Amino acid sequence: MKLNGLSLLVLFCVSGFLPPGTLDAADWLTFGYDPQRSGWAFDEKILSVQSVERLELKWKVQLKNEPRALHALTVPLVAGNVTTPQGVKTLVYVAGTSNILFALDTKSGTLIWSKKFEPHALPHDEIYWQCPQSITATPVIDKGKGLIYVITAEGVLYGLDLGTGQIKFGPVQFVTPFSKNWSLNLVDGVLYTSVSQSCSGDLLGIYAMDVRDPSRPVTRHLFGDLGGGAGSWGRGGATIGKNGRIYAATGDGTFDPSTQQYANSVLAVSVGDLRLLDHFTPLNWRDVNRFDLDISCTSPVWFADSDYNLLAVGGKEGVLYLMDAEALGNKDHHTPLFVTPRLANDEETFAGKGIWGGLSAWKDEAGQSWLYVPVWGEVSKKAPRFPLTNGPNPHGSIMAFKVVRARASQKPILEPAWISGDFNVPEPVVIANGVLFGLSNGEDIRQNKEGGKIDITTIDWSKFKLLTIEERRANPHQAILYALDAKTGRALYNSDVSIDTWTHFSGLAVANGCIYAVDFSSQVYCFGLKAN
Repeated sequence: MKLNGLSLLVLFCVSGFLPPGTLDAADWLTFGYDPQRSGWAFDEKILSVQSVERLELKWKVQLKNEPRALHALTVPLVAGNVTTPQGVKTLVYVAGTSNILFALDTKSGTLIWSKKFEPHALPHDEIYWQCPQSITATPVIDKGKGLIYVITAEGVLYGLDLGTGQIKFGPVQFVTPFSKNWSLNLVDGVLYTSVSQSCSGDLLGIYAMDVRDPSRPVTRHLFGDLGGGAGSWGRGGATIGKNGRIYAATGDGTFDPSTQQYANSVLAVSVGDLRLLDHFTPLNWRDVNRFDLDISCTSPVWFADSDYNLLAVGGKEGVLYLMDAEALGNKDHHTPLFVTPRLANDEETFAGKGIWGGLSAWKDEAGQSWLYVPVWGEVSKKAPRFPLTNGPNPHGSIMAFKVVRARASQKPILEPAWISGDFNVPEPVVIANGVLFGLSNGEDIRQNKEGGKIDITTIDWSKFKLLTIEERRANPHQAILYALDAKTGRALYNSDVSIDTWTHFSGLAVANGCIYAVDFSSQVYCFGLKAN
């Protein structure tokens, strides 16, 4: 990623401060629950290891939304105690590829309101599965202000009233029209997103909009010039630590700090003004780039363990990195705290194997820190031994690690704890009250018919044929919701055939005893406990 400095633009907007004290058990306000993308709903008390065997599908609702490419609905968000014209309710929100934001009553799935953003321009490039040219970023909720922020297909930011859908500010241009942007994040009145894939000629990198002053909001960009056009495409967008730093992994391209190029790296930048503070780059970055094994396909997760602030990330290579969030790669920028052996993708293919989506972190009642990794494809022959296994997993699995201390250095390292049964294939997991919830998305993850390893230095791109949208859509598999014991991986529940179709680059929300999911057919699902 080549850093081209900051671009400043003054826009009209309103405040977006997110008070940390507003979260409660009925809220899931951002992708991965919190700005750190931990996936841990620490206030959830209704669901438990003992109760989740009583889960059932409470409702499913078909929304009027037309899928584009492989995308349909964003990951759900939930806000409780929302005042609507029908009274005070808990609402679940999803944005759709028809450029619509929906709000549903969590009790019944009844549509409370929807808002369609009418386009003022049309994309000039052809749609394909990497560039749907529509809404792709999961919105974010500012509970204190009673607003939900969304980026439309045209790259415009709106803020809508949680209870009515009325526009409270906007439109304001945030990113390039019809770009591929990722989940919004919000801390201290500043909104963040990341952009990838060079769709519609977008400028790749991290974007921030400071909306604290309604009369003078400011947009800043940390632009990246990536040779492969990958950008930063972790599911959660930018990760924000409690230490005042933003983290993002970058895709294939050139690594040369002397010219400010930081491809295949993890960047730490300052909140607000997006100044580069630190970076980590694997020593084998040349091979990572050569074989298209970039680490930007996952969002880092930030979490604290004792006296360490930690960051973890993995990528298509199937290797997991644990870093000190204050010094990512130590003095040489190439030395993390700990690197696992290869966990998956022995053939080093560029598609459908390795670590994808995003990592999750949990701290149990004894203070033990856990790290959860969604792995696509077979387990590597080089993977460490897991003390607990839960059956065959040919398509994918969840791997769980404990954070422990190395005997000699007393620095944090990762200790294998358990590996799940089969997921085809796993999305980023969420954790609530000792239960891990995971979605097996059922997607056709092939990108070309041949598969296998590619070498970008020798490949004849004229003969390299990607699968079409129609070929990838022609998929009979279904997504399945699983509940596992977060300490052992033991299966406690699965939704079987309750979800009608597959889903792409998705995730879950957990709030107030319910789990929410979406599928490619633009349906929203709510799972909850049966009555005793």
